[in-house]
Amino acid sequence: MDRVSDVVGEAVRNLRGAGFGAVREFLSRSYRRYGRGLSADPVFDADWDLLVVLDACRADLWAEVVDPDSVLPVGTTRVSPGGTSTEWLKATFGEARPERLSSTGYVTANPYSADHVDGAALGHLREVWRDAWDDDLGTVRPRAVTDAAIRAGREHDLDRLVVHYMQPHFPSIVDGRDDGVELEAFGDEPLSVWEDLRFGRCSRAEVWRAYRANLRAVLPEVELLLSNIDADRAVITADHGNAVGERGLYGHAAGLALRPLREVPWAVTTAADTGSHELPAAAAAVGETASAEVAARLERLGYR
Repeated sequence: MDRVSDVVGEAVRNLRGAGFGAVREFLSRSYRRYGRGLSADPVFDADWDLLVVLDACRADLWAEVVDPDSVLPVGTTRVSPGGTSTEWLKATFGEARPERLSSTGYVTANPYSADHVDGAALGHLREVWRDAWDDDLGTVRPRAVTDAAIRAGREHDLDRLVVHYMQPHFPSIVDGRDDGVELEAFGDEPLSVWEDLRFGRCSRAEVWRAYRANLRAVLPEVELLLSNIDADRAVITADHGNAVGERGLYGHAAGLALRPLREVPWAVTTAADTGSHELPAAAAAVGETASAEVAARLERLGYR
């Protein structure tokens, strides 16, 4: 009964604040959250040495964009343990055995690592967002992640390495879709691109084109990484996808059993360090970023 009361109460609040369209979306979310489930595939139980995570990359988007003749495989799909980055981080790092974490490195552009990843438990943690955040773009450019990942592979003795790019998560770094945001605002406001789509201020085709372009922008960086790091088994995947109007839903949220949101690519390949990429001088160590600044960066990505 408490759960039903919560659902009804939130539906009333949505009606008052945003009308029947928001209520329909909320009730659809509630049904998907409480009425059904998808069987997730635990990330650390899979066979991989290098895990490349493309934030918010839908499985069908990956299959549509990747050239079958490129070095990147289309691969198959898996069910993500999360519908948001935080849900994925908790399920991936929070539930892994300590002996696995201690030999695993994590290079990430996602500021949620500040609250949801225990760096002391890992063999290596490099939070690229702390010193490579682009306030004009409102995200981290992929090259900063590539460089940090290659450096981690060359300088640290790790059994496994997770490399987390922010693309194709909005804001787009190529076409201006969605405004750039400052780090201090990360996570504190809704993703305007999804609000624009829901309320008809842009079309699904426009959003999909920007989504595709943002994925295309990161693929050369993934290829560069794969040719400058050693991994017998490299996997390209995502933490979650995005709903683009399916069942009246837009963007991503925790707890939703919706395939466009939870079905992610699982493309298996290999990687070898050819030494073709010369790294820039290592950046000076950056201390703890103030919590207000972390929150602002989350807001810029639409997480709060």
